[in-house]
Amino acid sequence: MKAMSNDRPQAVCASDFASIVGEENAVCLWENIELSQQKRIQQAIASEKLPSCIVYPRTQKQLAAVIAKADTNNWRVLPCGSGSKLSWGGLAKGVDVVVSTERINQLIEHAVGDLTVTVEAGMKFSDLQALLAKSRQFLALDPTAPESATIGGIVATGDTGSLRQRYGSVRDQLLGITFVRADGEIAKAGGRVVKNVAGYDLMKLLTGSYGTLGFISQLTFRLYPLAEASGTVVLTGKAEAISQAADILRGSALTPVQADLLSTKLVSSLGLGQGIGLIARFQSISESVKEQSNRVLEVGQKLGLDGVIFVDGEEANLWQRLQERIHTSATESVITCKIGVLPTAAVEILTQVELGLIHISSGLGLLQLESKNQVLKIRDQLHSSGSDAYGGLRLRTQAHRGFLTILSAPIAVKEQIDIWGYTGNALPLMRRIKEQFDSKKILSPGRFVGGI
Repeated sequence: MKAMSNDRPQAVCASDFASIVGEENAVCLWENIELSQQKRIQQAIASEKLPSCIVYPRTQKQLAAVIAKADTNNWRVLPCGSGSKLSWGGLAKGVDVVVSTERINQLIEHAVGDLTVTVEAGMKFSDLQALLAKSRQFLALDPTAPESATIGGIVATGDTGSLRQRYGSVRDQLLGITFVRADGEIAKAGGRVVKNVAGYDLMKLLTGSYGTLGFISQLTFRLYPLAEASGTVVLTGKAEAISQAADILRGSALTPVQADLLSTKLVSSLGLGQGIGLIARFQSISESVKEQSNRVLEVGQKLGLDGVIFVDGEEANLWQRLQERIHTSATESVITCKIGVLPTAAVEILTQVELGLIHISSGLGLLQLESKNQVLKIRDQLHSSGSDAYGGLRLRTQAHRGFLTILSAPIAVKEQIDIWGYTGNALPLMRRIKEQFDSKKILSPGRFVGGI
């Protein structure tokens, strides 16, 4: 991590915010922030000057007042929750203050009969699931870092996970949203609308916007009942046979809640066997889970694949290990990418990388590249043609109507590479929307596509 300097008038900034939040330890000067948190913040910023402080409002009204104060003084704000995904996205430029929703974390309403829940953005995902489980319900998301991720951060980054196979994306499950505009005004969309912005579907617009359009403060979701039984089938073997098995599963009447293709290294590191893998999870009544699991096993046997069924504690352990392996970097030089391709091309892409996972229906997934040295070597080879460091892999994904986006990487890598790799024609529209929502560009400046 390169050294950074900070010559901003910290005391002035901190005292302004302290008069709003009022509580002890609600405003923390940079030098008093824990080193681990300092490191997370530094992974998200490009400026050679550090933010003056981090502010912890406790209510949505305090949050609105904090953002209004920043707007008045043209201070640039980096929104965050617990910081579990701050390393994702572009590097924010010229950040003056970090504002966290970590203490805005209350359960507002759980309508058990209606299968809906309203929570403040700072509530941790794991805490919400524990509350919902008491009523045999759950929020059907499978985010990165589920123990520490906040609900607001999950929505801001559009982090769904493997459960999108059955339940769809974050956008599909969001019923209502409350956010603080860049001028400090509170706006709502969805259920019980108080104020809206005509012409936009704000829930979809703010999902995955990385805090560049507004500061999410409260959310309402649809819920689902917990299933009676669960079982997971893993097939492993040759790439061609796994591809055929995925085609059969996609075209069948089977209803997995999660279904992913796994790279060879991911399969072996989880102790699941050799070759490419297919993992499918079924949750329903016990008889249905057994029947569907056995049918997938039979498909694998006919194609010459190895197969095994996991249930109970072994199944839960398998999915936990998979989550940890695909999201945890062995070293700080690891580069994590989000990929999207035609589902039929997923196996082909996975044969070209060491560590990766792609959902069989959406074609979305995650890849890990192991070292910065490897990136620089590829860059040197492609330099004469003017291609970026991921030109080859990006070109292959684009050939399959897909994309490759870098989520997390060393700062030096993000400074050299266009992490989004966006090739569409909507960038002028995105800039106009940013101008309407945040004309002073104080919210997460530089974090989104095209430096928005």
